[in-house]
Amino acid sequence: MYTAYWNLNTRPFDNEGDRRFYYASRSHQVALLKLRYALDHSLGAAVLSGGPGMGKSLLIESLMAGLPESIRPRVHIKFPQMPPPQLLALIAEELGGKSMEGATVDRSIQTIQRTLEHGLREGCHALLVIDEAHLLDDDRSLETLRLLTNFEPAWTVFLVAHDLLLPTLERTPGLAERIGMHCLLRPFSLDDSLGYVQHRLTVAGAADVHRVFEPAALEALHRASGGIPRRINRLGDLALLVGFAERQRPVAAAQVAAVSDELLVGGAGHRSAA
Repeated sequence: MYTAYWNLNTRPFDNEGDRRFYYASRSHQVALLKLRYALDHSLGAAVLSGGPGMGKSLLIESLMAGLPESIRPRVHIKFPQMPPPQLLALIAEELGGKSMEGATVDRSIQTIQRTLEHGLREGCHALLVIDEAHLLDDDRSLETLRLLTNFEPAWTVFLVAHDLLLPTLERTPGLAERIGMHCLLRPFSLDDSLGYVQHRLTVAGAADVHRVFEPAALEALHRASGGIPRRINRLGDLALLVGFAERQRPVAAAQVAAVSDELLVGGAGHRSAA
């Protein structure tokens, strides 16, 4: 709706699934380095944690896109909240490429083990990513996660989760002991927020970020969002829409503040998807 007014090719804050818009903050860069270390050294498991909207899933997708061919097969479970037998069957099916419908736990484990052993003989190292791992907080699910780490060094298991997973690990020492690396995504600093907005605007076709947002407006975006990428996206998108509607160019700090107040009144400023 507003892209032509701002001389953009696409909406800069509505492309969470597009890896071109991925921006590696300082904590993202450290997390990527640690996760690659976990893979390169065949660690059994690693945790990537952070609050909602911090870009955990996009970081994982960017990591996976740059992995060498020797890291295979790669399985990414995005919705793991299911009974353990069903979860194991799904992992076995994704890993081996064969239907595991109605499989018993023993059959699923045997399939996983055979596939991983075959990969080792071929000189490969497998990767299992379990998104939303904090949802698996009952005893049976946690025991299943612990069981999956038993196949070290044939694969590495990445548990991607909200910070809610951390107290769960504290009360589950058998699983916590298997975690070889812990990566935490922190909110952006002011510099990272500015870099994030500039990157997304540039990818969207902006020739000069200050023709879209005045410097004070960029600082207001950071303050209002708390440095949370998804909140920056929400505020930035609405600010561009309001600027277009009011024929205001560039977006001013007062407009960002007004948009933030509107979202807070509506409750949207406190809601975030995983």
